[in-house]
This record gives sequence, C-alpha cells and structure tokens, in this order.
Amino acid sequence: MPGNPLTDPNWADETTDTVVRLVGTVRDRATTPIVYAARGLVFGLIALFLGVFAVVILLVGLTRGLQSALDWQFEHARSVYVSYLVTGGIFSFIGLLLFKKRNANAS
Repeated sequence: MPGNPLTDPNWADETTDTVVRLVGTVRDRATTPIVYAARGLVFGLIALFLGVFAVVILLVGLTRGLQSALDWQFEHARSVYVSYLVTGGIFSFIGLLLFKKRNANAS
C-alpha cells in the first residue's frame, strides 16, 4: 500500500515537501504583500521628510543668497525686505500660473 507510512519509504519526504510547499504558499500570499507595503510606506515617509527638508533648506538658501546679493545695492535691512518681496513675488506668480491651470482640462 503506497499510502501506508510503515511500508512506503518516501512517505516522510513527500509529507515534508507538502508541508513546506503549503507553508511557502501561505507565506507568499499573506506576508510578502504586507512586507512590501510596509517597506513602501517607510521609504515613502523617509523620501517625504527628506524632500520637505530639502525644499526648506533650498528656500532659506535662496532667500539668504538674494539678501547677500542685494547687500551691495541696498543697506542690509532694506535688502532683507526686498529679498522677501522678490521671493514672495516669484511664489505668487507660480501660484497664479497653477491656479489658472487648475480647470484647464475641464473645458
């Protein structure tokens, strides 16, 4: 009888292979997507934080560089106000362009 474990010499190997295959299938279907989602979430949050940090440092550097460039033309207190005005004007212009494009596809 091939189903009898006492007379079948391959019974232990076949049973072990079946259990290993079953556990591998369950692991692949259950834990692998969760691991990928967790990795994506962690790496996405790290990228988001680094991106926000880079933008803040860029804006501070842009404003400070503009102040230093304007120091030769104006006194320091005035160059600070002019740099804020120029930076605010640039961002206002970008905001107006984006505001204008918000309904461009709806027409």
